[in-house]
Amino acid sequence: MPVADRKGSMRRRLAKGEAPPMIVTPFMIATLIVAVIAVAIIYAGIKTVPQGEQWTVERFGRYTRTLESGLRVIVPFVDQVGKRLSIMEQVLDVPEQTVITKDNAAVIADGVVFFRVDNTARAAYQVQNLHDAIVNLTTTNLRSVIGSMDLDDTLSKRAEINEILMGIIDEATNPWGVKIMRIEIRDLRMSDELQDAMNLQMTAERRRRASVTEANGLREAEILKAQGQKEAEILRAQGLREAAFLEAEARERAAEADAKATTMVSRAIAEGDIQAVQFFLGQKYVEALQTIGSSPNSKLVLMPLEAAGVTGAIAGVGELVKSMGTGQAAR
Repeated sequence: MPVADRKGSMRRRLAKGEAPPMIVTPFMIATLIVAVIAVAIIYAGIKTVPQGEQWTVERFGRYTRTLESGLRVIVPFVDQVGKRLSIMEQVLDVPEQTVITKDNAAVIADGVVFFRVDNTARAAYQVQNLHDAIVNLTTTNLRSVIGSMDLDDTLSKRAEINEILMGIIDEATNPWGVKIMRIEIRDLRMSDELQDAMNLQMTAERRRRASVTEANGLREAEILKAQGQKEAEILRAQGLREAAFLEAEARERAAEADAKATTMVSRAIAEGDIQAVQFFLGQKYVEALQTIGSSPNSKLVLMPLEAAGVTGAIAGVGELVKSMGTGQAAR
């Protein structure tokens, strides 16, 4: 359109009160392009790293540094984000697998691994697919540890298995910049056939223990009974011995008394004391009658009895007592 026509059109628009049309010039287009490019460059150079993550920065494909969480700036189109790794503690499932123990028993085991990335650069560039590497490493070592143990130890020493596994896996993953926090055996069970065999074995073992306990109880009871009888026999023998000692002592004292009585009678006879002789004979006479009367076989005793002799003996006893009393008074 000629310049005159454009000016005339503009005057007519102004006369009508209309806004003049916007004229886009090459300068305005260039400015807009520059602004868009500047915004794109700024956007490409500013990165926001979430909390709990670390990003690696690569410059022309080579690792240069690690971005911490927060707002970070990189060189646009020169630097680029390589690996985005979480530094929080993570959990990996160890898949279920059949393991053969040292005594050739098949057990089914699985577990979980808790780990944390301590060195993002090594975790990103020292191993390919970190999660799969940890799971496979744990699986192979789980077979190795359980394979070196008997079935009973495997079932009863879960904590020991966890500790051994954690030490092995932590040492193996240390070059990867990974710290193994703990490993837990989640499930450890036997096959159905082995479980039935174990149940039968446990039942037989319990029955054997019950039989042994019963036998031990009977044996201890017999031992205690024999000890009681032994102690009773010992006490009975000691009692008989003491009784024999007492009986012998009584007989000895009775013999001493008879000897003294005989000596006194002999002395009285020598001295012509007839009353002492009568006392001795009367005592023996009365004892003989008492013995005959107390015998269980004697129901009726018929024998000559001289009342005068008994009366004389009693009188002799009385005279002897009187003489003894008189003699003591004279002394």
